[in-house]
Amino acid sequence: MKKIGVLFGMENTFPGALVERINSMELDDVRAEFVEVGGVEMAKACPYAVIVDRISHDMPFYRAYLKNAVLTGTQVINNPFWWSADDKFFNYSLAERLGVAVPRTVLLPHKQFPREINQRSVRNLQFPLDWEGIFDYVRFPAFLKPHDGGGWRDVFHVHDREEFFQAYDQTRDLCMTLQAAVNFKEYFRCYVVGQEDVRIMAYDPRRPHEHRYVLEPQVYPKGLLKRVEKDALTLCRALGYDLNTVEFAVEDGVPYAIDFMNPAPDADRYSVGEENFEWIVDKVAKLAVAKVALSGRVPELRWASLLGGSSGASVKGKAKKVAESELAQGTVSVKKTAVKASKGLK
Repeated sequence: MKKIGVLFGMENTFPGALVERINSMELDDVRAEFVEVGGVEMAKACPYAVIVDRISHDMPFYRAYLKNAVLTGTQVINNPFWWSADDKFFNYSLAERLGVAVPRTVLLPHKQFPREINQRSVRNLQFPLDWEGIFDYVRFPAFLKPHDGGGWRDVFHVHDREEFFQAYDQTRDLCMTLQAAVNFKEYFRCYVVGQEDVRIMAYDPRRPHEHRYVLEPQVYPKGLLKRVEKDALTLCRALGYDLNTVEFAVEDGVPYAIDFMNPAPDADRYSVGEENFEWIVDKVAKLAVAKVALSGRVPELRWASLLGGSSGASVKGKAKKVAESELAQGTVSVKKTAVKASKGLK
């Protein structure tokens, strides 16, 4: 029996719905359940063919467990090695290289030295910084935010240099970015699943959290949604994420990628709305089932491979190839699972 595990934290609606949806497919030799883990022996095979990870970014024990699972052939959504190495400033730089519009952004040193660091440890650091040059490049208004944070924690909207320094003084030992604000008319949050399927959702970050997903019908300029979809796929394929949300703020018809490092995105039924919830449960269930056919194979983990685009091939295509190989070898149960899943991915 091949098992798909869901690893989660405080979520209540998505994990259970995902397990129920996978099991309702009644696939041969595949069963979904919540992950159960205790002490982890090094290099010991994980009992799950696939794990959908929703919490390891907040719990280092889970992250180490998932890396060991990948080493022994478990397919993890999302790749814990890449997620551990990634940060938002790198993502902005990558987007710029890929031709995806991003606001002007500068990486800033820590206001306070991290623990165990003193002045002798930062003799390569320019002091004082060229603040005027930084402000002239980014321009106000701007957002001061952590280079690898999330959930709108430690984010400051600053309108001039005085507000900037007041905010910067509160950032402790966090590494921050200063990013030009976008005077947006439209704003989108896009689910991207399997580096192939995109769900564009109207979103308003100015509203209270529980009301940010704009559910009323909207009308958009011609071609805007096509570009948003294209840019969302470009970013996720380059980064190698199988599950992500990409946020775009649109100014003068140009969608600027604001945030696209959300590999455990909000999928709460009461937050995203019933239609979006149904879509994400369905797509992630089919993705997880398709990944079963790849279990036992350790993925390529060199960053150059991911950034070069070789990981951009759809999971559906990979699953089909594996299924054909399994069929040729006479492995019936895995073959049936892969074929059913790959047919249902779209």
